[in-house]
Amino acid sequence: MRLYHKHYGSGKPVIILHGLFGLSDNWVTFAKKLAEKGCEVSIPDQRNHGHSPHSDVFNYLALTDDLMEFIEEHNIEDPVILGHSMGGKVAMRFSLENPEIISKLIVVDISMRQYTNRHFHKKIIQAMRAVDFGKASKLSDVEEQLEEYIPQKRIRMFIMKNLYYRDNRQTLDWRINFEGICDNMDEMFDKIEIDSKFDKPSLFIRGGNSDYVSDDDIATIKQHFTKSEIQTIEGASHWVQAEKPKEFNELVFQFLED
Repeated sequence: MRLYHKHYGSGKPVIILHGLFGLSDNWVTFAKKLAEKGCEVSIPDQRNHGHSPHSDVFNYLALTDDLMEFIEEHNIEDPVILGHSMGGKVAMRFSLENPEIISKLIVVDISMRQYTNRHFHKKIIQAMRAVDFGKASKLSDVEEQLEEYIPQKRIRMFIMKNLYYRDNRQTLDWRINFEGICDNMDEMFDKIEIDSKFDKPSLFIRGGNSDYVSDDDIATIKQHFTKSEIQTIEGASHWVQAEKPKEFNELVFQFLED
């Protein structure tokens, strides 16, 4: 699948993989800072997200294959792969299957284990499904409807990145393949079961207020990612990079320089 992507800078190649309900736009500010430090940054929209194609097939096997095609299509050699949440699981699976292809791995607030269906994702789905676009002629109308389900403005803004105007800018709609993702939501909580190791430098960043990477996950992470370090950013939830950008940037920049 040919993925839409954004591209910044030149130098050390870095590929950034967004999370579920995200898109490349979420990482533009960070990518530009990386570019200033001598990196060539690519941010693809993963399938069913952003401007990339839609598909009824939506699982980690397909997402990992998409990443391989992306690397081959753009002739990217020895990239660093950074993935958040769903993107982090794609990055982990890809590195375990193809350790010779990448140089370093950065995983943001996700572990290898299976997750139960998360209440937060259910709330996002409920909110997006409830939006009546017949009563939404502008973005603020959509936000007002979302607020009933999602009181946090930051999360509403995150979701609204998926809006676009269709029919010659007459009607708002979701650009994301909403139903395709919902139909395959259970696949997004799968455990990574690959009996191999990644022996290159790996950085795992978790939010101190998040339960996505628990202390119990650390032994499994270190078993499969033998040169991994795990850093906790206190006061951050699952969206570490958005809530604590200074601390997040410092960790990533230092890891890339080592």
